[in-house]
Amino acid sequence: MSFAHLHVHTEYSLLDGSNKIKECISRVKELGMNSIAITDHGVMFGVIDFYRAAKAAGINPVLGCEVYVAPGSRFDKEAVGNGDDRYYHLVLLAENQEGYQNLMKIVSIGFTEGYYYKPRVDMDVLKKYSKGIIALSACLAGEVQRNIARGMYSEGKAAALRYQEVFGEGNFFLELQDHGLPEQKLVNQSLLRMSQETGIELVATNDVHYTYAEDEKPHDMLLCIQTGKKLADENRLRYEGGQYYIKSEEEMRRLFPYALQALENTQRIADRCHVEIEFGVTKLPKYDVPEGYTSWEYLNKLCRDGLEKRYEPVTKELEERLTYELSVIRSMGYVDYFLIVWDFIKYARDHGISVGPGRGSAAGSIVSYCLGITSIDPVKYQLLFERFLNPERVSMPDIDVDFCFERRQEVIDYVVRKYGADRVVQIVTFGTMAARGVIRDVGRVMDLPYAFVDSIAKMIPKELNITLERALKISPELKKAYGEDPQVQELINMSMRLEGLPRHTSMHAAGVVIGQKSIDEFVPLSLGSDGSPVTQFTMTTLEELGLLKMDFLGLRTLTVIQNAVNLAEKSTGKKIDLDAIDYDDKGVLELIGSGKTDGVFQLESGGMKSFMKELKPQSLEDIIAGISLYRPGPMDFIPQYIKGKNHPEQITYDCPQLEPILAPTYGCIVYQEQVMQIVRDLAGYTLGRSDLVRRAMSKKKAAVMAKERQNFVYGNEEEGVPGCIANGIDEKVANKIYDDMTDFAKYAFNKSHAAAYAVVSYQTAWLKYYYPVEFMAALMTSCIENPSKVSEYILNCRQMGIQILPPDINKSEGNFSVEEGGIRYGLSAVKGIGKPVMDAIVAERETAGYFTSLKDFCQRLTGKEVNKRTIENFIKAGAFDGLGGTRKQFMMIYIQILDSVNQEKKSSMSGQMSLFDIMGEEERKSFEIKLPDVGEYTQETKLAFEKEVLGVYISGHPLEDYEQSWRKNISAVTSDFLPDEETGQPHVLDGSKQVVGGMITEKTIKYTRNNKIMAFLTLEDLVGTMEVVVFPRDYEKNAAVMEVDSKVFIQGRVSAEDDKPSKLICEKITSFDQIPREIWIQFPSKEAYEKQVHHLYELLGQSDGNDQVVVFLRQERMMKKLPNARSVLINDALVELLSKEYGAENVKVVEKSIEKKSKMH
Repeated sequence: MSFAHLHVHTEYSLLDGSNKIKECISRVKELGMNSIAITDHGVMFGVIDFYRAAKAAGINPVLGCEVYVAPGSRFDKEAVGNGDDRYYHLVLLAENQEGYQNLMKIVSIGFTEGYYYKPRVDMDVLKKYSKGIIALSACLAGEVQRNIARGMYSEGKAAALRYQEVFGEGNFFLELQDHGLPEQKLVNQSLLRMSQETGIELVATNDVHYTYAEDEKPHDMLLCIQTGKKLADENRLRYEGGQYYIKSEEEMRRLFPYALQALENTQRIADRCHVEIEFGVTKLPKYDVPEGYTSWEYLNKLCRDGLEKRYEPVTKELEERLTYELSVIRSMGYVDYFLIVWDFIKYARDHGISVGPGRGSAAGSIVSYCLGITSIDPVKYQLLFERFLNPERVSMPDIDVDFCFERRQEVIDYVVRKYGADRVVQIVTFGTMAARGVIRDVGRVMDLPYAFVDSIAKMIPKELNITLERALKISPELKKAYGEDPQVQELINMSMRLEGLPRHTSMHAAGVVIGQKSIDEFVPLSLGSDGSPVTQFTMTTLEELGLLKMDFLGLRTLTVIQNAVNLAEKSTGKKIDLDAIDYDDKGVLELIGSGKTDGVFQLESGGMKSFMKELKPQSLEDIIAGISLYRPGPMDFIPQYIKGKNHPEQITYDCPQLEPILAPTYGCIVYQEQVMQIVRDLAGYTLGRSDLVRRAMSKKKAAVMAKERQNFVYGNEEEGVPGCIANGIDEKVANKIYDDMTDFAKYAFNKSHAAAYAVVSYQTAWLKYYYPVEFMAALMTSCIENPSKVSEYILNCRQMGIQILPPDINKSEGNFSVEEGGIRYGLSAVKGIGKPVMDAIVAERETAGYFTSLKDFCQRLTGKEVNKRTIENFIKAGAFDGLGGTRKQFMMIYIQILDSVNQEKKSSMSGQMSLFDIMGEEERKSFEIKLPDVGEYTQETKLAFEKEVLGVYISGHPLEDYEQSWRKNISAVTSDFLPDEETGQPHVLDGSKQVVGGMITEKTIKYTRNNKIMAFLTLEDLVGTMEVVVFPRDYEKNAAVMEVDSKVFIQGRVSAEDDKPSKLICEKITSFDQIPREIWIQFPSKEAYEKQVHHLYELLGQSDGNDQVVVFLRQERMMKKLPNARSVLINDALVELLSKEYGAENVKVVEKSIEKKSKMH
């Protein structure tokens, strides 16, 4: 072969290339080529994936990039001429290691220094880093070609000579391309002439953007997705002519019969390019230890000190375990790693930033425990070191650390200061086009009706990482639609070609990489959305390259715990140490077992509450198991676990050696660690080797599992495994145990991770039990920006009997605070009140005492902090209620007061004396602005104002009086329609029938294409709001009750959306007043009733309505429904009248539920 593609865009030319790396490499192999380049636009995102795929297929990967070159300096951020002149294209290929290093530098500088619309470099950068790089003049957007196309041949020639000078003779080539564009024909002739005149050689390329010729249409769709256009739009970006695919050598020869040397040159260039990328060699930074120590000695000293602190007494076993772990850490080369982690965790603790008890497998290490990296005793909870660091499987240890959500950045900033900004960088992640998303995107581009596309997208099962191919196999309705409807077929076929392509980049929420040298020596950099540098390779790639990555996670619950502890210490005056609390406190465990776990970490979902009620945990072990079992898969074992817990005498073990391992979990295998212990104790494996077995089982590697079954049961002398039979375990039993393990290992959870989270769960439950007010205040502060969550917790507080006090200008702080057993609303929750205003109010209160009146407040704060809007919002929130006036009074005069205060301030500044300055105190008072005698707003107006400025109701709720009836009739509350924070799924199932109830707060009317009316309603209940859609056929039936402020129950079907709140499709609306009620009147006997029946009819005749009357005869235990002609309107007057006549104890109003009513129709 004598041709190689040197101008190739892959899927990582985001939304511009649809050429998937794997397909690209297999196509090149199929065409018999031995090399191919990767030249994505301005980035090197795909380089490592490309390198690995090519090497695996025996193809030589040429690593490159099509960079953007600024016409002047990369620092010029002014547009020169039109958009085309902001940058030129230039293809760079790495010839050797030095070239690869230089390419990374060039690409990084494009982002960190030259970013303006695109990452741009300039001639200075190219000169500085030109060694080891071969450059091609690129496409029509290259500087040489663009000048030629504009008829400026000599400028083009000058540019070519300039590039040759930069890269050196024989390292710069003029690039011919032919995609059938007339402009290219013209330019190519001039390039041939230029080559002859300058001696610069030619090279022929095809600008590849997709793999196969038939990918033209899906690629066109991809461009539309990127530019937000539709296929039918006239004026949009296109790649005309369909020639941008991977062409064969023959096709290229047909295109360039006049430049065969240019084709040969591609192969010559490819043969010159060889870069070797090193995997698996760690490049850890060094930790600076105090003088007189080596890193190893210092780590030993810290661990020995920690061991003394953590354990009393220090036994020989503990000493041995510590020595063993340290020796493994040393032999694997991770001494500095542990010191780095110890150091930033120590920084956090020293600065009062709360740190989680551990996360992931690191909790299994006694070294982590002694260093204070984790705070769970691995010995007490049987956590295994080998699950974390396995001497028989060399991989980077992974210590993820949770920090207080609000102060996590301080820890990252500390690490940046300590190791240098160029060595600590955040990590990129790619959002890909997933099955449902790609269908919606392609549907939009094809301009198909939203509802149609939505219905197809919803046929895709909600399974993790589902693909369209799998969905077609497992979803019968999707398969049917695909088979019957050509439009669906087109939609899915196009989507399948684009599925899995990276769509955009974002910054990993927590990942940070720390290098021993500047990071751009190892990986190229780009920019995150906030302008900070980010690696261009993802987390897994960085680990493979041997770089140290850390997860600095922000856990909101830690912030809640810290705030709750601060509030509790303030209320009680006692110091609280959560590490020293009793983890077997019966009261706390009872609270968890009662299911009242709102706000308790990991245990607040509906399913978890009912599981805890059933489980009735007796120890932290039970909570650890609960967290591990409550997941898809292991859930099947919950009944077996609960049975074992309730009837320990019924637990059986297949062999006695299993008992010590499975006793804590009542005979069930729940954790990965148990799988490792079984393999070790029954068959005599080393723990390191048993971890490899666990990995094989969880990754379902059949071949490894079959081989290990043999070793497990019968042993393997060569590898030093005795096996079960040698340990006196029957062959049949051993096989059964192996089967059980295999079943379980697919789902088994890492106990270290569950234990760490169980500690946080227990701590939150402990605080809720002993300091409920402080805990709820901290919880509400943590979601102060999420009114629907706050209102859920307010409802919870009311159920717990905790009073919620409105904001108060003299007592409130920024956050929710505790006051006399109630929770005082935080001022920063008031709309439009920023931190500066808050700080100014608190500072003024501290220096000069409480505010005494509205005027006093206006006088003491400057116009910068307080304006009309601020004061109005404070009045509406009730923050001035304590100053001796009503909200309505303050509302009437606040503008007047503010104006007079401003006038006084102006006068005193200009040195004028006013009448006030001459008057005495008494006279002055008579001139003060008085509060007008206007009374107070109605409760409804007050509540509406609170809702407007706080997002929630505080002094009550418009639905308060209806709460009993509301609860009785609904099947879901509005918050059930919101996506869950962890799973992203709502609590209500798509398509399920639900009844919600509340007040209609908004109503939007829309007209359909056939001029029919439909409506969108916002319904608000005691916890939040949601959207209800009313289609035309149901609109007419329910129009009468669809008024704003109507209190209604709505029956309908759930329409779920991905990562958005679900909606309810309305089927029937019932007003609260239409809920059928009955009035029961009790008589001692039939005889007594018959005597009084006429008088009863007279009384009932005074009321007319639709409510049924029921008579109950006590002696005969009979009930009799009076005919509809005797129906009444139940109200207070009627109940009073009948109670007077027959005694209050004999008259009762009974409310029916709407379900029953709808069945009667």
